[in-house]
Amino acid sequence: MDLGMNTDQETIKDVFSSFFIEQTGPESARNSMPLGFDAKAWKRISETEAPGMGVSSPTGGGASLSDLVIVAEEAGSQIAPIPIIDHVVASRVLEKLDLLEEEVLTGTLIAGLVVRPVENGVAKSVPTGAIANRLIALNEGNLVLLTDEPPNESLPNHGDLPIAHREIKNANVIAEGKEATQIFDRALNEWKTLISAFLVGITRSSIEMTVDYVKDRHQFGKPIGSFQSVQHGLADLPGLCDGARLLVNKAAWAGDKEIPGEVNLTDNEISDFATLASMSLIFAGETSLHATDRGLHYHGGYGFSEEYDIQLFYRRARAWSQILNSPSEECLHLADLLLKDSEG
Repeated sequence: MDLGMNTDQETIKDVFSSFFIEQTGPESARNSMPLGFDAKAWKRISETEAPGMGVSSPTGGGASLSDLVIVAEEAGSQIAPIPIIDHVVASRVLEKLDLLEEEVLTGTLIAGLVVRPVENGVAKSVPTGAIANRLIALNEGNLVLLTDEPPNESLPNHGDLPIAHREIKNANVIAEGKEATQIFDRALNEWKTLISAFLVGITRSSIEMTVDYVKDRHQFGKPIGSFQSVQHGLADLPGLCDGARLLVNKAAWAGDKEIPGEVNLTDNEISDFATLASMSLIFAGETSLHATDRGLHYHGGYGFSEEYDIQLFYRRARAWSQILNSPSEECLHLADLLLKDSEG
């Protein structure tokens, strides 16, 4: 198992790093509040054909999940307010069911995934609910496609994300029974993996931002970064970030495999995609919370000021890490996955 980047993936990283730095970033995030969507940046990324990169060649870009996590991390490093993750995941589902429209492939129509169970005909807190033209949901055992127009108004939320409730009405059933559940579970695990990569990007940028700040901020005639207590508080963050990235890459590797994985607690060998996706979301989420909390603390009172960028990363780390479940609920889900084959 080689989790390093090959030459093509290095190119993907360089291209999308440049794009997100130039077209998104903290100012883009500020300008897109409160909806949480930068239409100009989405148009520009659509011109690169990135919305269709997760679709198989020759129709789309043919990117693997391992390729897509690279894009997701770069998006997270600039807290890009565009729905690239939900869109590529939904596009892959639509392709699988031969329902992919040209407008979705090109990004003219935005597609998304309803990550929570539908309750009484309402999809609650959909990550792209405010802006998605096509939504895929699991409703009463059926996979359905919602094609209503989006409200273009988000629910008030901590991270200024395009979250909204959507009624599941006039939706078309696109898969039933076991097939519907399998397709949805696969899509949700891909979504978890890519959101985890996004959180790794948030962590990476938060560390860089905080290190730069403690070098520049002076107290008692010295940079505050020279104080041991500050150094100790930052010393463990790069290792946590690298560990989260490694776990996300392993989840993507498992998702790209053609054969089922395993969960062997005795030998500490886990290659099951669903299990690794859940582990990634938990660990990357915790790491992003830790890094942004530490960064905000070391910025002092400035960290709470709107003109400083660290608060943008702090709020989005909390919003994205809990948009599916609370960490405790996801831990319980992970425990079920780890122990499902155990006796007792």
